[in-house]
Amino acid sequence: MLTLNSRIDHADQIDGELILPFELREKSRLRATLASGEIVAVFTVRGTVLRDGDLLRGDDGRVVKITASPEATCRVDCPTAHDLLRCAFHLGNRHTQAQVGDGFLRIRADPVLKEMLQGLGANVTEELAPFEPESGAYGGGHSHRDDGNPLAPIPLRQRIHRPAQVVDKAIDKTTDKAS
Repeated sequence: MLTLNSRIDHADQIDGELILPFELREKSRLRATLASGEIVAVFTVRGTVLRDGDLLRGDDGRVVKITASPEATCRVDCPTAHDLLRCAFHLGNRHTQAQVGDGFLRIRADPVLKEMLQGLGANVTEELAPFEPESGAYGGGHSHRDDGNPLAPIPLRQRIHRPAQVVDKAIDKTTDKAS
């Protein structure tokens, strides 16, 4: 079985294509099938997110191109930039991964979020499209595709520190000692 374990910047020859949805491009350990039908193992550094167009070199020297597969998404369009910004704020407030396009947002299909966005005045269209969300503030920085640098890793589920949780634990410890 071919093992893909090194990300490279460019290659003279592409030997295969691996078509994956975003959910699988976030995994650092994965068994997958190339477009040709060959089964491969993907081993990347923990936290690595494979982006559309990334190249991986296998243990035998072959190079495989990553392609983002179309998946169930919602495209969010608004009549004004202000309305679109409000939608982005509310999605961020819910820690929702979002792709920022030129005048639109794209999220994974979600009927609850769709209803919320429509309530904010957005036009929400369900579509099958490749999903490439932003890396986020803690993802190691931001980079645009056209500058030649790969985008930063995006954790699928990120633990969010809330000071109230620390205070609650401290109160629980104090109460236990008093008993």
